[in-house]
Amino acid sequence: MSKILVIFGTRPEAIKLFPVIRALAATPGLVVRTCVTAQHRGLLDQVLAIADLVPDIDLDLMEPGQTLDRLTARLLTGLGEVMDAEKPDLVMVQGDTATAMTGALAAYYRKVPVAHVEAGLRSGDIYQPWPEEVNRRIVAPIAALHFAPTDTAANALRRETIAEATIHVTGNTVIDALHWTADRVAADPTLAAGLDAIAARFAGQRIVLVTTHRRENFGDGMAAIARAIGRIAERDDVAVLFPVHPNPNVVSVMDAILGDRANVARIEPLDYPHFVRALGMAEIVLTDSGGVQEEAPALGKPVLVMRETTERPEGVAAGTAKLIGTDEDRIVSEIFTLLDDSAVYAAMARAHNPFGDGHAAGRIAKTIAETLAKGAGHAVGY
Repeated sequence: MSKILVIFGTRPEAIKLFPVIRALAATPGLVVRTCVTAQHRGLLDQVLAIADLVPDIDLDLMEPGQTLDRLTARLLTGLGEVMDAEKPDLVMVQGDTATAMTGALAAYYRKVPVAHVEAGLRSGDIYQPWPEEVNRRIVAPIAALHFAPTDTAANALRRETIAEATIHVTGNTVIDALHWTADRVAADPTLAAGLDAIAARFAGQRIVLVTTHRRENFGDGMAAIARAIGRIAERDDVAVLFPVHPNPNVVSVMDAILGDRANVARIEPLDYPHFVRALGMAEIVLTDSGGVQEEAPALGKPVLVMRETTERPEGVAAGTAKLIGTDEDRIVSEIFTLLDDSAVYAAMARAHNPFGDGHAAGRIAKTIAETLAKGAGHAVGY
């Protein structure tokens, strides 16, 4: 039996890894152990609950107002101690978080092979998204197995001279999670019944779903986003559904600029079933998130991305997403164009979703089992 230690700490990591954990656990010859760092405590716990996941190890490392360097130091030492105790044959990390970066580094220090889920995403700008772009680049030369969601991501790894034999194009596991959750909500609507009142309140209106939390948008960018939301909500035919990220850099700005508006529902962060329902209710998605750029197209929802660059250019190339930055007038103009021009809306809503078919987790589990059966060290160069 080969032991795999799966490490994650944030809501997006949990969403994208729970299908993989399920697939690994169902694969003969593998023992799966899970370790959460709780980099996002409350948001992480929401996903654990819906996915019926109870972590084997919970480091609970997040502190209020914690700096990136302090968090990184605590993650690196904490995860190192876990690996010393667990002695895994393979460590799995996902994406671009501090948890993923330090997990890979701690494994490297112990000469334990690393599998990187959602490998190869690049924006080309080390400050956008910040610090995620550099986190991904640090993981790449360490990882022994690179599970790239798309050909574009795989090509980015090849340009960085990552060995071809270690790159596997699988699709994005978020599509697996989205389909699994949507099926559960369809079978049991009570899982997302918390939005019933908002659905009734905004009946007959066109809903714009907003998410924003990127560090590079804190300050002037967040204020511009808030003003744009206020202007969008002035239309009688439009309602804004806004699950507000708990970061004070977001909450304080939205409180100061938006206040209470009849057409804006500023609500607590949604658990995943409610978020999937919210995507279904929305006509347009306005976001600076990374994962939402993948999820919304799977449901035929146009995505306006409030960033200057994206590490997911496939969506822009396919026409499902559009980069619009954080200029107030630009945000309002782009939203109104989609609301008022049915041809423009249809072109984005019907565009091909490039991020996967919902079977990525199975591909990842199969590749890991085959690799470990051959002997991980020899197969991947450790």
